[in-house]
This record gives sequence, C-alpha cells and structure tokens, in this order.
Amino acid sequence: MTAGDSPDDGDLVGTDHKITVPDDVAEAVRTLIRWAGDDPTREGLIDTPKRVARAWKEYCAGYTDDPRQHLSRVFEEVGGYDEIVLLRDIPFQSHCEHHMAPIIGKAHIAYLPSDWVVGISKLARVLHAYARRLQVQERLTAEVANCIWEGLKPHGVAVVIEASHACMTARGVRTPGVAMVTSRMMGVFRDDERSRKEVLALMGC
Repeated sequence: MTAGDSPDDGDLVGTDHKITVPDDVAEAVRTLIRWAGDDPTREGLIDTPKRVARAWKEYCAGYTDDPRQHLSRVFEEVGGYDEIVLLRDIPFQSHCEHHMAPIIGKAHIAYLPSDWVVGISKLARVLHAYARRLQVQERLTAEVANCIWEGLKPHGVAVVIEASHACMTARGVRTPGVAMVTSRMMGVFRDDERSRKEVLALMGC
C-alpha cells in the first residue's frame, strides 16, 4: 500500500479509499501538473494524481444519485397544514462545467403542499444530488425546482440560489465578493404575485 492509498493521506472526508484509480486517469492528472509547470515525480506530488481522481469521484457523486428517489416517500398526516414549507440557507458546493472551478453557495427551497409533504432533509438531498455534477447555476436552479414539482405535485415551488463562482473570483476577471442569484418559481409562486412576495419574504430575499 502506498501513501496515496493510506486512509490518512489527506483525502477529503467521505472519499472511498478503496476506489481503484485507472492508470489513464492518474496519467491525465500528471499531464496537467506538467503542463502547469511542475514536476509530478517530486515528493509532494507523487500521490496527488490518485488524490485528485478520488476527490473528483466525490465531487461528482451526483451522477450516481437519482434525485427523484429522495421524494418517493411522502406523508399525508400533516394535521391539515396547508401553508408554505421552506428550507432556508442550505449550503452546497458544485463545480462549473466551463472551467471545473468550485461553485459555493446556499439555496432556499420552498413548496406549497397539495396532499402530502416530504421529510425536510429530502429537499437538501435533491439539491446535493444535482449540485454534485458539473453544472451551471441556472440549470441547477431549474433542475431542483422541476424535480420537486414533478415529484410532489405541489401547488407551488420556489427555488432561489445564491453562489460565488471561482471561475470569476479566482481567474479571468478576478472579482471576489460577487454573488450570482438565480430563481425558479412554479405554480402559485409564479402566477400569484401575493404568494410570490410571501415566499420571497420568508426566504429573506
């Protein structure tokens, strides 16, 4: 077992250290290191290709996660509750598909139930399932909203995402402190101005 295969080699928490890294994947990382101007054979970089490969398996775990499954179990006994259900300030991390740079932000997800509700953690799971893929924020926002709309058949869905993009803050225009905000309103939150204002106020937007 090499240092790169050791459970304490500095990989991200949750990474499966039993994942076998294909030679061509490791070599691709070595090629990138060389192209960037460093030597992949020096001590500090010898195990980096395996670490990077495993990290990207974790970053992109959403490709093996079906977001719809998280909404498959619902509850009808809600004591007559028929108002907005909102999960606010859900932190998430994704990577942009243009530069594979981090997207770090938070999401507000709300829906107006019809006949049933879902466990609140499932809303966060839907978000993470889509976020752990190569993304653009606009599509991420739409995918989360559409999944909840189709899975729960509610009267309305509202999703607002605010995030910082490293492809803008750490390269290119290099403008830190900028946040991008996207939203998707469906059902009553799109058609009824009063309902839209109510959900946005609850979100603090």
